[in-house]
Amino acid sequence: MTATAPGHAEVRVAEVPRVGGGRRRGGKGRRGDINAVVPDAEFTSYYGRPIVKASPWEADIPLYLFTGGLAAGSSLLAAGADLTGRPALRRTGRVGALVALLVSSVALIHDLGRPSRFFHMLRVVKVTSPMSVGTWLLAVYGPFAGLAGAAELRPLLPRRLRDGVLGRLLGASGRPAGLVAAVVAPTIASYTAVLLSDTATPTWHDAHRQLPFVFVGSASAAAAGLAMVGSPVTETGPARRLAVGGALVELAVEHRMEQSMGLTAEPLHSGHAGSLMRASKVLTLAGLAGTVAVAGRSRTGAVASGLALMAGSACLRFGVFEAGQESARDPKYVVIPQRERLAARRATNEKR
Repeated sequence: MTATAPGHAEVRVAEVPRVGGGRRRGGKGRRGDINAVVPDAEFTSYYGRPIVKASPWEADIPLYLFTGGLAAGSSLLAAGADLTGRPALRRTGRVGALVALLVSSVALIHDLGRPSRFFHMLRVVKVTSPMSVGTWLLAVYGPFAGLAGAAELRPLLPRRLRDGVLGRLLGASGRPAGLVAAVVAPTIASYTAVLLSDTATPTWHDAHRQLPFVFVGSASAAAAGLAMVGSPVTETGPARRLAVGGALVELAVEHRMEQSMGLTAEPLHSGHAGSLMRASKVLTLAGLAGTVAVAGRSRTGAVASGLALMAGSACLRFGVFEAGQESARDPKYVVIPQRERLAARRATNEKR
């Protein structure tokens, strides 16, 4: 039994003989003894050790996943608010994206250990590497999202700076910077899912078809929730619609993802990860119900619904992260799916 290099989920395993009905070929009872059968195979691993190594990431990374998605969704919503004349919603989106981006950057740099490591990744471009592509996307998105957020803070500057050349340039840069950030934002919301699923971690890898859509829906719901918390009800119509659409996409595609994964979906339902995933569903459903029922009429209802959506999105990121780590620690999530794929491949070849 051998593991492949990181980034590949295939593991070679010895062929398992058929069990359950064949007689022993030697020893006592080989003639007519119906009880002398090969016992059912039990799963074992090489000295009980994991086959793939769990990632060294800690809580910084799921926080980075959440705040990055929140920033991206907020930039997209802020651009729409800017083009449709909703200044409060625009301000909430741009400032929210700036704050989320700062938190996300701190979490990423803390995980990397040194800020210089991020800049070192900009020395090359490798389109087949989600890490390399994501680094360049962040390098494009970050300055424009930051500039748009800073433009909203211009009124807080001293009058001399606010009315000076630099202050006026800062104010004028808000719209173009915000629009560029909005164009890049969807890739920021989805690339982190590609980053996870391009590893050998079983639960993350087997979710690769649906996880980007789950993360985009979750980011949309969280950004809409932040908008409902920070903006008056009269301007949050687009945010409420985005919240409903994002929450429905997240819940529906996540259900489809769990159904398609087979055994590797098990960590999503057990232990600490299972508790986080259940909390995510409950909070997202509560936020969705509140958005539809009361958020358009009640400021209190809008804030409560928005907070529930944001909390549900955070629980989703932490739950998916914890489930992946658990699947890497238990060898059965590598070996058993491998055996099933080998058996299916063998059956297909026999039919041919």
